[in-house]
Amino acid sequence: MTNRIRMQATALLLVALVLSMSAPLALAGSRAQLTQDARQALKTLVAGNTAAKLMESKAKGILVFPYIVKAGFMFGGQMGDGVLFKNGKVAGYYNSLAASYGFQAGLQVFGYALFFMNDGALGYLNKSDGWEVGVGPSIVVMDQGMGKSMTTTTMTQDVYAYIFSQKGLMGGMGVQGSKITRLD
Repeated sequence: MTNRIRMQATALLLVALVLSMSAPLALAGSRAQLTQDARQALKTLVAGNTAAKLMESKAKGILVFPYIVKAGFMFGGQMGDGVLFKNGKVAGYYNSLAASYGFQAGLQVFGYALFFMNDGALGYLNKSDGWEVGVGPSIVVMDQGMGKSMTTTTMTQDVYAYIFSQKGLMGGMGVQGSKITRLD
């Protein structure tokens, strides 16, 4: 049984490695589709969430990852491509990669949007050699309760994150590191 688990974990890591190395190549042929998907995801998010709509009008930039794929069994990984919008225009393309280890199993697809509320946070994204979530500007993950009480005076953080369109099942606990890198 343990041999089987090791084989599955090894196979998953190999798939994640191959996918992460081919991500920039896949993105090159599909930037128009990625942009369209990111615009639609943002439009849907702000239409159904008043706090996101308020942040959209105040944000210096919005980085939208319309599809993140997360899979794991003990070892896990997630990846996806996103688009940075400034004043409604495309300002760059980014990749999000994460690895995790711990008690976990499953497969999930979701999207997320990062609202950069000031020039310093947005500048950090572009100055760093890949932005590691948890390092640099403070980030707040928004939930339904927080969103209901959001006003222009309560928006005090550098970056706000919304997770949306979750499909699949992923359960467990683990240690995770996520890195967002600009693609040229």
